[in-house]
Amino acid sequence: MTNPDHTVWTDVLGYMTAHHPDKCRQWFNDLQPLGTHGGVLSVRTTSDIHNRYLQRNCSEDFSEALQSVTGRLLSVRFLGPNEEPEHSAPGRPLSSMNGSQSTSAQPLDASDVMPPSASRQPRPVHRPTLRDSNTERPYNDSLVINPDSSFENFVEGPENRLALAASKAVAEAPGAAYNPLFIHGGVGLGKSHLLQAICLRMLDRERTPKIHYVSCEAFSTEFFQAVEANQMIDFRHRFRDVDVLVIDDIHFLAERERTQEEFFHTFNALYQNGRQIILSSDAAPHEIPHLEARLVSRFQSGLVVDIKPPSYETRVQIAKRKAMIRGLKLDESVACYIAGKITTNIREIEGAITRVQMQHLADRRPVDTDLARIALEGSIAEVKPEITITGIIDAVVGHYGVKLTDLQSKRRQKSIARPRQVCMYLARRHTRYSLEEIGGYFGGRDHTTVMHAVKTIEKQRDLDAELDRVIDSLERHFAAGA
Repeated sequence: MTNPDHTVWTDVLGYMTAHHPDKCRQWFNDLQPLGTHGGVLSVRTTSDIHNRYLQRNCSEDFSEALQSVTGRLLSVRFLGPNEEPEHSAPGRPLSSMNGSQSTSAQPLDASDVMPPSASRQPRPVHRPTLRDSNTERPYNDSLVINPDSSFENFVEGPENRLALAASKAVAEAPGAAYNPLFIHGGVGLGKSHLLQAICLRMLDRERTPKIHYVSCEAFSTEFFQAVEANQMIDFRHRFRDVDVLVIDDIHFLAERERTQEEFFHTFNALYQNGRQIILSSDAAPHEIPHLEARLVSRFQSGLVVDIKPPSYETRVQIAKRKAMIRGLKLDESVACYIAGKITTNIREIEGAITRVQMQHLADRRPVDTDLARIALEGSIAEVKPEITITGIIDAVVGHYGVKLTDLQSKRRQKSIARPRQVCMYLARRHTRYSLEEIGGYFGGRDHTTVMHAVKTIEKQRDLDAELDRVIDSLERHFAAGA
Protein backbone atom coordinates (compact mmCIF):
# COMPACT_ATOMS: atom_id res chain seq x y z
CA MET A 1 0.00 0.00 0.00
CA THR A 2 1.35 3.45 -0.93
CA ASN A 3 2.56 5.59 1.98
CA PRO A 4 0.75 8.99 1.70
CA ASP A 5 3.56 10.79 3.53
CA HIS A 6 6.12 9.38 1.12
CA THR A 7 3.95 10.43 -1.83
CA VAL A 8 3.74 14.05 -0.65
CA TRP A 9 7.47 14.32 0.00
CA THR A 10 8.18 12.71 -3.37
CA ASP A 11 5.99 15.39 -4.96
CA VAL A 12 8.01 18.08 -3.15
CA LEU A 13 11.26 16.65 -4.52
CA GLY A 14 9.66 16.37 -7.97
CA TYR A 15 8.71 20.05 -7.84
CA MET A 16 12.27 20.94 -6.92
CA THR A 17 13.58 18.93 -9.87
CA ALA A 18 11.18 20.60 -12.28
CA HIS A 19 11.54 24.20 -11.07
CA HIS A 20 14.98 24.37 -9.41
CA PRO A 21 17.14 21.69 -11.06
CA ASP A 22 20.32 23.66 -10.39
CA LYS A 23 19.71 23.28 -6.64
CA CYS A 24 18.85 19.57 -6.66
CA ARG A 25 21.30 16.93 -5.47
CA GLN A 26 21.20 13.15 -5.19
CA TRP A 27 21.46 13.29 -1.41
CA PHE A 28 18.09 15.08 -1.21
CA ASN A 29 16.65 11.56 -1.18
CA ASP A 30 18.19 11.07 2.28
CA LEU A 31 16.25 13.99 3.81
CA GLN A 32 13.66 12.89 6.40
CA PRO A 33 10.42 14.89 6.86
CA LEU A 34 9.25 14.85 10.50
CA GLY A 35 5.79 16.38 10.15
CA THR A 36 4.45 19.91 10.67
CA HIS A 37 3.83 22.10 13.68
CA GLY A 38 2.75 25.74 13.67
CA GLY A 39 2.90 26.00 9.91
CA VAL A 40 6.47 24.66 9.72
CA LEU A 41 7.56 21.33 8.27
CA SER A 42 10.68 20.05 10.04
CA VAL A 43 13.07 18.08 7.85
CA ARG A 44 16.05 16.20 9.29
CA THR A 45 19.34 16.22 7.38
CA THR A 46 22.11 13.63 7.56
CA SER A 47 24.91 16.03 8.57
CA ASP A 48 25.51 19.56 9.83
CA ILE A 49 27.21 20.39 6.53
CA HIS A 50 24.09 19.43 4.57
CA ASN A 51 21.95 21.33 7.06
CA ARG A 52 23.89 24.60 6.70
CA TYR A 53 23.98 24.26 2.92
CA LEU A 54 20.20 23.79 2.73
CA GLN A 55 19.49 26.64 5.12
CA ARG A 56 21.62 29.05 3.12
CA ASN A 57 20.67 27.95 -0.39
CA CYS A 58 17.39 26.04 -0.51
CA SER A 59 14.97 27.04 2.27
CA GLU A 60 12.83 29.35 0.15
CA ASP A 61 12.74 26.93 -2.78
CA PHE A 62 11.67 23.99 -0.60
CA SER A 63 8.99 26.14 1.04
CA GLU A 64 7.73 27.13 -2.40
CA ALA A 65 7.62 23.46 -3.41
CA LEU A 66 5.76 22.43 -0.25
CA GLN A 67 3.19 25.18 -0.69
CA SER A 68 2.55 24.24 -4.30
CA VAL A 69 2.18 20.53 -3.54
CA THR A 70 -0.08 20.87 -0.47
CA GLY A 71 -2.00 24.07 -1.19
CA ARG A 72 -1.15 25.23 2.35
CA LEU A 73 0.77 28.25 3.60
CA LEU A 74 3.66 26.21 5.03
CA SER A 75 7.42 26.61 5.38
CA VAL A 76 10.31 24.17 5.62
CA ARG A 77 12.81 24.17 8.45
CA PHE A 78 15.94 22.03 8.17
CA LEU A 79 17.38 20.35 11.25
CA GLY A 80 20.78 18.84 11.92
CA PRO A 81 21.07 15.09 12.58
CA ASN A 82 21.01 15.62 16.37
CA GLU A 83 18.62 18.56 16.45
CA GLU A 84 15.04 18.18 17.62
CA PRO A 85 12.00 20.16 16.43
CA GLU A 86 11.14 23.19 18.56
CA HIS A 87 8.03 21.43 19.89
CA SER A 88 8.37 18.02 21.46
CA ALA A 89 4.88 16.90 20.38
CA PRO A 90 4.81 14.84 17.17
CA GLY A 91 4.21 16.89 14.04
CA ARG A 92 1.13 16.50 11.89
CA PRO A 93 1.66 13.87 9.16
CA LEU A 94 2.40 15.03 5.64
CA SER A 95 -0.55 13.02 4.38
CA SER A 96 -2.93 15.44 6.11
CA MET A 97 -1.70 18.25 3.89
CA ASN A 98 -2.10 16.81 0.41
CA GLY A 99 -5.60 18.00 -0.32
CA SER A 100 -7.13 15.32 1.95
CA GLN A 101 -9.18 15.75 5.09
CA SER A 102 -6.87 15.99 8.10
CA THR A 103 -7.31 13.30 10.71
CA SER A 104 -4.80 14.94 13.04
CA ALA A 105 -5.83 16.28 16.43
CA GLN A 106 -4.12 19.54 15.39
CA PRO A 107 -6.39 21.28 12.83
CA LEU A 108 -4.97 23.62 10.23
CA ASP A 109 -5.32 27.32 10.91
CA ALA A 110 -7.49 29.20 8.43
CA SER A 111 -4.43 31.29 7.54
CA ASP A 112 -2.62 28.11 6.48
CA VAL A 113 -5.19 27.25 3.80
CA MET A 114 -4.82 28.50 0.25
CA PRO A 115 -7.30 28.22 -2.63
CA PRO A 116 -6.80 24.99 -4.62
CA SER A 117 -6.19 26.93 -7.84
CA ALA A 118 -3.35 28.85 -6.24
CA SER A 119 -1.48 25.68 -5.37
CA ARG A 120 -0.57 25.08 -9.00
CA GLN A 121 1.62 28.16 -9.33
CA PRO A 122 4.81 29.22 -7.51
CA ARG A 123 4.05 31.90 -4.96
CA PRO A 124 5.85 34.13 -2.47
CA VAL A 125 7.21 32.02 0.34
CA HIS A 126 5.94 32.40 3.90
CA ARG A 127 8.94 32.05 6.23
CA PRO A 128 8.31 32.17 9.98
CA THR A 129 11.13 33.35 12.16
CA LEU A 130 13.31 30.45 13.20
CA ARG A 131 15.21 30.19 16.44
CA ASP A 132 18.98 30.32 16.03
CA SER A 133 20.94 27.39 17.43
CA ASN A 134 23.38 28.19 20.22
CA THR A 135 25.36 25.04 19.57
CA GLU A 136 29.06 25.81 19.02
CA ARG A 137 30.12 24.84 15.52
CA PRO A 138 33.43 23.20 14.71
CA TYR A 139 34.19 25.76 12.04
CA ASN A 140 33.29 29.31 11.07
CA ASP A 141 31.07 29.35 8.01
CA SER A 142 31.64 32.82 6.57
CA LEU A 143 32.01 30.66 3.47
CA VAL A 144 29.48 27.84 3.49
CA ILE A 145 31.05 24.50 2.65
CA ASN A 146 29.30 22.80 -0.24
CA PRO A 147 28.62 19.11 0.51
CA ASP A 148 29.38 18.37 -3.16
CA SER A 149 32.97 19.59 -2.72
CA SER A 150 34.35 16.34 -1.37
CA PHE A 151 37.47 14.47 -2.44
CA GLU A 152 35.22 11.78 -3.87
CA ASN A 153 33.66 14.32 -6.25
CA PHE A 154 37.00 15.83 -7.31
CA VAL A 155 38.05 14.43 -10.69
CA GLU A 156 41.77 13.63 -10.68
CA GLY A 157 43.89 14.33 -13.75
CA PRO A 158 47.54 15.01 -14.55
CA GLU A 159 46.81 18.74 -14.22
CA ASN A 160 45.80 18.54 -10.56
CA ARG A 161 47.30 15.28 -9.26
CA LEU A 162 49.94 16.88 -7.03
CA ALA A 163 47.49 19.41 -5.58
CA LEU A 164 45.00 16.63 -4.82
CA ALA A 165 47.62 14.41 -3.15
CA ALA A 166 48.88 17.32 -1.04
CA SER A 167 45.34 18.26 0.00
CA LYS A 168 44.58 14.71 1.13
CA ALA A 169 47.82 14.57 3.10
CA VAL A 170 47.00 17.84 4.89
CA ALA A 171 43.46 16.67 5.63
CA GLU A 172 44.82 13.50 7.28
CA ALA A 173 47.61 15.20 9.24
CA PRO A 174 46.92 18.94 9.69
CA GLY A 175 49.95 20.89 10.84
CA ALA A 176 52.31 18.00 10.12
CA ALA A 177 52.24 17.24 6.40
CA TYR A 178 52.67 20.50 4.46
CA ASN A 179 52.41 23.80 6.27
CA PRO A 180 51.43 26.12 4.78
CA LEU A 181 49.74 24.54 1.78
CA PHE A 182 49.43 27.07 -1.04
CA ILE A 183 47.29 26.10 -4.07
CA HIS A 184 47.24 28.39 -7.08
CA GLY A 185 45.72 28.34 -10.55
CA GLY A 186 43.29 30.10 -12.86
CA VAL A 187 39.64 30.85 -12.18
CA GLY A 188 37.29 27.87 -12.01
CA LEU A 189 39.93 25.12 -11.94
CA GLY A 190 39.05 23.56 -8.59
CA LYS A 191 41.05 25.43 -5.94
CA SER A 192 38.03 26.16 -3.75
CA HIS A 193 36.82 22.58 -4.24
CA LEU A 194 40.08 21.26 -2.75
CA LEU A 195 39.96 23.71 0.17
CA GLN A 196 36.43 22.63 1.00
CA ALA A 197 37.29 18.95 0.51
CA ILE A 198 40.03 19.31 3.11
CA CYS A 199 37.53 20.83 5.56
CA LEU A 200 34.96 18.11 4.87
CA ARG A 201 37.50 15.35 5.45
CA MET A 202 38.65 16.96 8.72
CA LEU A 203 35.06 17.35 9.90
CA ASP A 204 34.58 13.60 9.41
CA ARG A 205 37.33 12.84 11.93
CA GLU A 206 36.40 11.55 15.36
CA ARG A 207 38.26 14.46 16.94
CA THR A 208 37.21 17.41 14.80
CA PRO A 209 39.74 20.26 14.68
CA LYS A 210 38.56 23.84 15.04
CA ILE A 211 38.51 25.24 11.50
CA HIS A 212 38.15 28.84 10.38
CA TYR A 213 37.37 29.03 6.67
CA VAL A 214 36.89 32.46 5.05
CA SER A 215 37.68 34.39 1.90
CA CYS A 216 40.50 36.92 1.89
CA GLU A 217 37.88 39.62 1.31
CA ALA A 218 36.06 38.53 4.48
CA PHE A 219 39.33 38.56 6.43
CA SER A 220 40.01 42.14 5.31
CA THR A 221 36.47 43.29 6.02
CA GLU A 222 36.44 41.76 9.51
CA PHE A 223 39.84 43.31 10.20
CA PHE A 224 38.75 46.86 9.36
CA GLN A 225 35.48 46.43 11.25
CA ALA A 226 37.43 45.28 14.29
CA VAL A 227 39.77 48.27 14.04
CA GLU A 228 36.87 50.71 13.82
CA ALA A 229 35.04 49.05 16.72
CA ASN A 230 38.19 48.69 18.83
CA GLN A 231 37.67 44.89 18.97
CA MET A 232 41.05 43.63 17.79
CA ILE A 233 41.31 41.19 20.70
CA ASP A 234 38.15 39.42 19.53
CA PHE A 235 39.35 39.49 15.93
CA ARG A 236 42.69 37.88 16.81
CA HIS A 237 40.93 35.29 18.95
CA ARG A 238 38.77 34.27 15.99
CA PHE A 239 41.67 33.87 13.60
CA ARG A 240 44.48 32.68 15.85
CA ASP A 241 42.81 30.39 18.37
CA VAL A 242 42.07 27.73 15.76
CA ASP A 243 43.59 24.46 14.63
CA VAL A 244 43.20 25.18 10.92
CA LEU A 245 42.97 28.50 9.06
CA VAL A 246 41.73 28.29 5.47
CA ILE A 247 41.67 31.44 3.33
CA ASP A 248 40.44 31.51 -0.25
CA ASP A 249 41.77 34.02 -2.83
CA ILE A 250 44.67 35.25 -0.72
CA HIS A 251 45.92 37.32 -3.67
CA PHE A 252 43.38 39.99 -2.63
CA LEU A 253 45.84 40.94 0.12
CA ALA A 254 47.77 42.85 -2.57
CA GLU A 255 47.97 46.62 -2.04
CA ARG A 256 46.42 46.38 1.45
CA GLU A 257 49.34 47.23 3.69
CA ARG A 258 47.53 47.21 7.04
CA THR A 259 45.79 43.93 6.23
CA GLN A 260 49.09 42.38 5.12
CA GLU A 261 50.65 43.47 8.40
CA GLU A 262 47.88 41.85 10.43
CA PHE A 263 47.93 38.66 8.37
CA PHE A 264 51.71 38.44 8.73
CA HIS A 265 51.35 38.31 12.52
CA THR A 266 48.37 35.93 12.29
CA PHE A 267 50.41 33.63 10.06
CA ASN A 268 53.35 33.68 12.47
CA ALA A 269 51.18 32.98 15.51
CA LEU A 270 49.55 29.97 13.86
CA TYR A 271 52.73 28.60 12.33
CA GLN A 272 54.74 28.82 15.54
CA ASN A 273 51.99 26.88 17.36
CA GLY A 274 51.94 24.14 14.73
CA ARG A 275 48.52 25.11 13.37
CA GLN A 276 47.69 24.29 9.75
CA ILE A 277 47.44 27.13 7.22
CA ILE A 278 45.82 26.53 3.82
CA LEU A 279 45.69 29.22 1.14
CA SER A 280 44.49 29.53 -2.44
CA SER A 281 45.35 32.15 -5.04
CA ASP A 282 45.04 32.93 -8.73
CA ALA A 283 48.83 33.30 -8.89
CA ALA A 284 51.94 31.84 -7.27
CA PRO A 285 53.22 33.78 -4.21
CA HIS A 286 56.07 35.51 -6.07
CA GLU A 287 53.70 36.53 -8.88
CA ILE A 288 51.18 38.39 -6.69
CA PRO A 289 51.77 42.12 -7.28
CA HIS A 290 52.50 44.32 -4.27
CA LEU A 291 52.67 41.41 -1.86
CA GLU A 292 55.27 42.02 0.83
CA ALA A 293 58.46 39.98 0.45
CA ARG A 294 58.17 38.60 3.97
CA LEU A 295 54.73 37.17 3.15
CA VAL A 296 55.99 35.74 -0.14
CA SER A 297 58.78 34.04 1.81
CA ARG A 298 56.39 32.54 4.33
CA PHE A 299 53.95 31.34 1.69
CA GLN A 300 56.81 29.61 -0.10
CA SER A 301 58.12 28.00 3.08
CA GLY A 302 55.59 25.18 2.82
CA LEU A 303 54.31 23.44 -0.31
CA VAL A 304 53.25 25.52 -3.32
CA VAL A 305 51.28 23.55 -5.92
CA ASP A 306 49.43 24.65 -9.03
CA ILE A 307 46.35 23.47 -10.89
CA LYS A 308 46.32 23.77 -14.68
CA PRO A 309 43.31 23.76 -17.03
CA PRO A 310 41.90 20.23 -17.40
CA SER A 311 42.74 18.09 -20.41
CA TYR A 312 40.02 16.76 -22.71
CA GLU A 313 39.94 13.39 -20.94
CA THR A 314 39.64 15.08 -17.55
CA ARG A 315 36.86 17.36 -18.80
CA VAL A 316 34.87 14.35 -19.98
CA GLN A 317 35.04 12.84 -16.49
CA ILE A 318 34.20 16.18 -14.89
CA ALA A 319 31.06 16.50 -17.03
CA LYS A 320 29.96 13.00 -16.00
CA ARG A 321 30.62 13.68 -12.32
CA LYS A 322 28.79 17.03 -12.30
CA ALA A 323 25.79 15.40 -13.97
CA MET A 324 25.81 12.48 -11.53
CA ILE A 325 25.76 14.88 -8.55
CA ARG A 326 22.59 16.42 -9.99
CA GLY A 327 21.01 13.03 -10.63
CA LEU A 328 21.31 13.43 -14.42
CA LYS A 329 22.44 10.44 -16.48
CA LEU A 330 24.94 11.56 -19.11
CA ASP A 331 25.98 9.30 -21.97
CA GLU A 332 29.60 9.19 -23.08
CA SER A 333 28.77 10.99 -26.33
CA VAL A 334 27.13 13.91 -24.51
CA ALA A 335 30.00 14.20 -22.02
CA CYS A 336 32.46 14.21 -24.94
CA TYR A 337 30.45 16.89 -26.73
CA ILE A 338 30.48 19.16 -23.67
CA ALA A 339 34.18 18.53 -23.06
CA GLY A 340 34.95 19.46 -26.64
CA LYS A 341 32.99 22.70 -26.39
CA ILE A 342 34.41 23.92 -23.07
CA THR A 343 38.18 23.84 -22.80
CA THR A 344 39.33 25.80 -19.79
CA ASN A 345 36.88 26.30 -16.95
CA ILE A 346 35.20 23.71 -14.73
CA ARG A 347 32.53 26.20 -13.69
CA GLU A 348 31.54 26.58 -17.33
CA ILE A 349 31.18 22.79 -17.56
CA GLU A 350 28.86 22.91 -14.55
CA GLY A 351 26.87 25.68 -16.21
CA ALA A 352 26.60 23.59 -19.38
CA ILE A 353 25.25 20.66 -17.36
CA THR A 354 22.61 22.98 -15.88
CA ARG A 355 21.52 24.16 -19.33
CA VAL A 356 21.35 20.60 -20.64
CA GLN A 357 19.25 19.55 -17.64
CA MET A 358 16.89 22.49 -18.10
CA GLN A 359 16.49 21.65 -21.80
CA HIS A 360 15.86 18.01 -20.89
CA LEU A 361 13.09 18.98 -18.46
CA ALA A 362 11.56 21.55 -20.82
CA ASP A 363 11.49 19.28 -23.90
CA ARG A 364 10.83 16.05 -21.99
CA ARG A 365 13.18 14.16 -24.28
CA PRO A 366 16.24 11.99 -23.69
CA VAL A 367 19.60 13.60 -23.05
CA ASP A 368 21.56 13.07 -26.26
CA THR A 369 24.02 15.10 -28.32
CA ASP A 370 21.20 16.75 -30.30
CA LEU A 371 19.59 18.01 -27.11
CA ALA A 372 22.97 19.13 -25.77
CA ARG A 373 23.66 21.00 -29.00
CA ILE A 374 20.33 22.83 -28.72
CA ALA A 375 20.91 23.62 -25.03
CA LEU A 376 24.40 25.02 -25.58
CA GLU A 377 23.79 26.73 -28.91
CA GLY A 378 24.85 30.36 -28.74
CA SER A 379 26.05 30.22 -25.13
CA ILE A 380 29.32 28.34 -25.60
CA ALA A 381 30.34 30.15 -28.76
CA GLU A 382 30.32 33.42 -26.86
CA VAL A 383 32.50 32.10 -24.04
CA LYS A 384 36.15 33.03 -24.50
CA PRO A 385 38.97 31.49 -22.51
CA GLU A 386 40.14 33.78 -19.73
CA ILE A 387 43.56 35.25 -20.37
CA THR A 388 45.63 35.90 -17.26
CA ILE A 389 48.96 37.62 -16.72
CA THR A 390 50.45 34.38 -15.48
CA GLY A 391 49.29 32.66 -18.65
CA ILE A 392 50.83 35.41 -20.76
CA ILE A 393 54.10 35.18 -18.85
CA ASP A 394 54.22 31.40 -19.25
CA ALA A 395 53.68 31.66 -23.00
CA VAL A 396 56.26 34.44 -23.49
CA VAL A 397 58.84 32.73 -21.28
CA GLY A 398 58.34 29.52 -23.24
CA HIS A 399 58.75 31.25 -26.60
CA TYR A 400 61.80 33.38 -25.79
CA GLY A 401 63.52 30.88 -23.49
CA VAL A 402 63.99 33.34 -20.61
CA LYS A 403 63.27 33.02 -16.90
CA LEU A 404 60.57 34.78 -14.92
CA THR A 405 63.21 36.08 -12.54
CA ASP A 406 64.91 37.75 -15.53
CA LEU A 407 61.69 39.52 -16.49
CA GLN A 408 61.28 40.75 -12.92
CA SER A 409 64.89 41.85 -12.60
CA LYS A 410 66.43 45.25 -13.45
CA ARG A 411 68.35 43.81 -16.41
CA ARG A 412 67.97 45.84 -19.60
CA GLN A 413 69.64 43.63 -22.19
CA LYS A 414 67.57 43.38 -25.34
CA SER A 415 67.19 39.61 -24.86
CA ILE A 416 65.38 40.36 -21.59
CA ALA A 417 63.82 43.76 -22.29
CA ARG A 418 61.98 42.64 -25.43
CA PRO A 419 60.15 39.66 -23.82
CA ARG A 420 59.32 41.87 -20.83
CA GLN A 421 57.80 44.52 -23.11
CA VAL A 422 55.84 41.87 -25.02
CA CYS A 423 54.40 40.60 -21.72
CA MET A 424 53.35 44.09 -20.69
CA TYR A 425 51.85 44.78 -24.13
CA LEU A 426 49.81 41.57 -24.14
CA ALA A 427 48.71 42.05 -20.52
CA ARG A 428 47.44 45.53 -21.35
CA ARG A 429 45.55 44.27 -24.42
CA HIS A 430 44.03 41.10 -22.98
CA THR A 431 43.47 41.67 -19.24
CA ARG A 432 41.67 44.23 -17.11
CA TYR A 433 44.67 44.98 -14.94
CA SER A 434 45.71 48.61 -14.55
CA LEU A 435 49.12 49.88 -15.66
CA GLU A 436 50.25 49.90 -12.02
CA GLU A 437 49.10 46.33 -11.45
CA ILE A 438 50.84 45.10 -14.59
CA GLY A 439 54.03 46.83 -13.51
CA GLY A 440 53.77 45.08 -10.17
CA TYR A 441 54.20 41.72 -11.87
CA PHE A 442 57.55 42.79 -13.32
CA GLY A 443 59.65 43.87 -10.39
CA GLY A 444 57.38 46.68 -9.20
CA ARG A 445 57.84 48.90 -12.25
CA ASP A 446 55.70 52.03 -12.38
CA HIS A 447 52.91 52.79 -14.83
CA THR A 448 55.07 54.95 -17.09
CA THR A 449 57.34 51.96 -17.77
CA VAL A 450 54.34 49.89 -18.81
CA MET A 451 53.02 52.70 -21.03
CA HIS A 452 56.42 52.96 -22.72
CA ALA A 453 56.51 49.18 -23.30
CA VAL A 454 53.02 49.18 -24.85
CA LYS A 455 53.82 52.05 -27.20
CA THR A 456 57.16 50.51 -28.16
CA ILE A 457 55.65 47.16 -29.13
CA GLU A 458 52.77 48.83 -31.00
CA LYS A 459 55.30 50.77 -33.08
CA GLN A 460 57.66 47.82 -33.60
CA ARG A 461 54.83 45.57 -34.83
CA ASP A 462 54.45 47.86 -37.85
CA LEU A 463 58.19 47.79 -38.54
CA ASP A 464 59.17 44.23 -37.60
CA ALA A 465 57.28 41.49 -39.44
CA GLU A 466 58.83 38.75 -37.31
CA LEU A 467 57.72 40.42 -34.06
CA ASP A 468 54.23 40.86 -35.50
CA ARG A 469 54.14 37.16 -36.40
CA VAL A 470 55.26 36.14 -32.88
CA ILE A 471 52.58 38.24 -31.20
CA ASP A 472 49.91 36.92 -33.57
CA SER A 473 51.01 33.40 -32.70
CA LEU A 474 50.85 34.11 -28.96
CA GLU A 475 47.40 35.64 -29.27
CA ARG A 476 46.11 32.63 -31.23
CA HIS A 477 47.56 30.49 -28.44
CA PHE A 478 45.45 32.39 -25.88
CA ALA A 479 42.32 32.32 -28.08
CA ALA A 480 42.57 28.53 -28.29
CA GLY A 481 42.69 28.32 -24.50
CA ALA A 482 46.07 26.58 -24.54
